[in-house]
Amino acid sequence: MSQARSDVILDRMMALHPKVMDLVLDRVWRLLDALGNPQNDLPGVIHLAGTNGKGSTQAMIRAGLEAAGKSVHAYTSPHLARFHERIRLAGTLITEEALSAILDECYAANGGEQITYFEITTCAGLLAMARTPADFTLLETGLGGRLDATNVVEKPGLTVITPISIDHEQFLGNTLAKIAGEKAGILKRGVPCVVGPQPDEAMEVIEDRARALGCELIAHGQHWHVYEERGRLIYQDETGLLDLPLPNLPGEHQYQNAGAALAALRHLNMGEAAYEAAVSEAYWPARMQRLKDGPLAEAAPGVELWLDGGHNPAAGEALAKHLSGLPKRPTYLICGMLNTKDVSGYMRPLSEQAQHLTGISIPGEAATLSAEDTAKAAANVGFETATAPDVATALTSIAKQEPQARVLICGSLYLAGYVLREFALPE
Repeated sequence: MSQARSDVILDRMMALHPKVMDLVLDRVWRLLDALGNPQNDLPGVIHLAGTNGKGSTQAMIRAGLEAAGKSVHAYTSPHLARFHERIRLAGTLITEEALSAILDECYAANGGEQITYFEITTCAGLLAMARTPADFTLLETGLGGRLDATNVVEKPGLTVITPISIDHEQFLGNTLAKIAGEKAGILKRGVPCVVGPQPDEAMEVIEDRARALGCELIAHGQHWHVYEERGRLIYQDETGLLDLPLPNLPGEHQYQNAGAALAALRHLNMGEAAYEAAVSEAYWPARMQRLKDGPLAEAAPGVELWLDGGHNPAAGEALAKHLSGLPKRPTYLICGMLNTKDVSGYMRPLSEQAQHLTGISIPGEAATLSAEDTAKAAANVGFETATAPDVATALTSIAKQEPQARVLICGSLYLAGYVLREFALPE
């Protein structure tokens, strides 16, 4: 199969990447200036940062806004199956023709200067969104916040900070306070911020930053509350109570993500249709996604097959909690992770819900942990282990041993992307 033109341009962009990765905005400002500063022409920006739940929260906000009749741009990363997923223009993924043209324009405007892949592609996304009419723009940070390439909008309409935990320590710092300081860098003077549940250490940093900038905080546990009651999602703030269906995105952690989305929509006064749609119509692949169709599911018809891209200790805890609430069934993990992650921290809570883990390496990823090292880390936290050369082989082996097993493919968004690309393209 021949490469799409956009993929050829993206490969060229990779060659511009600095040899040493440093978090600065100088390269972004230079390119945006050459492009005419499109970040100043974006409609109604909502900027999201956080360690966990950014994508799900963004998807819920988008579902709510669209149900209220609004047209919405959305920028997210990383992509799973193909790059186009990162840029949604007025509700529709960017076309191949439009993407190729905008990437070409940004590549030319950059003039061969060093710039990271994320920086130049973010500039492309901002340019595409600035040129397409819409009511709102949802911008999701890639890494951190303060020095993230998305943090170039002088006055967004609203910011959102989802739960913060330890991740990307080599770039953001090795304490919650340091990481929270980077995430809180998206706060802007006088701009309200919806804050999801936070550890005390992180919340103190966010509150200090908000005071310094005169930002109104709309914080979980203070200004809004969300919980499950009798199979319904109850959201409450000073405006009143919402009695809604449980989120269609599975897992109890999605209750808090839904709460943040609802807080944002309530602040924007979007109305009842928006609140209902936020929890019942959001779609976000590889977040405890059930795989019922495609070659993998067909190869093991008795297996209950799931896919999740979480990759840090908080994600491991959320997954373990969700698994604990499912009907009892022998549970197996097929796991591939990057060597930059806290592998043991991710696996430890899952070892209480699954007995066996098959380690694999992530196809095409230079930073993948080997199948053997993945299995060794799993054994150290109590798993029975095996290794396999790929996902399909691992699944076939498990299905032979336990035809009615529950199998979770997990450990990395890059692994999830591979599975969706090769076996079941996302919607």
